[in-house]
Amino acid sequence: MKILCIGRNYAEHAKEMKAETPTEPVFFMKPDTALLLNNDPFYYPKFSKEIHHEVEVVLRIHKNGKNIQKQFAHKYYDKISVGIDFTARDLQAACKAKGLPWEKAKAFDSSGVVGEMRSIEHYKNLSNLSFRLDINGKTVQQGNTKDVIFSFDAIIEYVSQFVTLRTGDLIYTGTPVGVGPVNVGDRLEAYLENDKLLDFEVK
Repeated sequence: MKILCIGRNYAEHAKEMKAETPTEPVFFMKPDTALLLNNDPFYYPKFSKEIHHEVEVVLRIHKNGKNIQKQFAHKYYDKISVGIDFTARDLQAACKAKGLPWEKAKAFDSSGVVGEMRSIEHYKNLSNLSFRLDINGKTVQQGNTKDVIFSFDAIIEYVSQFVTLRTGDLIYTGTPVGVGPVNVGDRLEAYLENDKLLDFEVK
C-alpha cells in the first residue's frame, strides 16, 4: 500500500504557508513505513525540533484503478477517517531554501497517522463533513470538506493519471488552516463530525 497526500487543498492553509493557491492538485507520497495505526504513540524524532500537526480527512481505496474518470471515482473508495500528516517543518524549510526535494520532512517513519476507518455510508454527505483536531483538550484545527479546492473525486481523477491506485492505498485530502507544533506529552484527539476516530500521545 501507499499513502498519497494532497497539499494546499484549503485556500486559507495555502495562505498561512505563504504559498500560491494551486490550479491543479498537488500531491506527494509517503511510504508504508510512515503509517501509524491503532492509536499507538508518536515518538518525537531526534532529527527535528519542529514537528507540526496537519489534520486531514483520509480516504481508503478499495479497488484498483488507473485513469479513473471523475464521474466514476466514488466507486473506488469505501472507507473514511481522519489522520495526521506530521511534518518536520524545520527540515522542510531548509530543503526548500536550497531548492531540494523535501521527502525527508514528510515521509519519515510514523509521520502518517490514521484513525479508525468508518464506512462512507456512515456519513450522509461527504462534501459537507466537519473535522477537527484537539491537543490537550483545546481545538487547534477545524475544517469542513465543503471548503476544499479539489473534491475527493477530482483528486482521484487527477492522481490516477500518474499513479495506479491499489486496494488499501490511503489518500490524505488536505489540511485546513491552523497547523502548528506538537510537543512531547501532548495528547491529540481527532474527530470526523462528532466521531472521535483518533486519540494518541506524543512521547
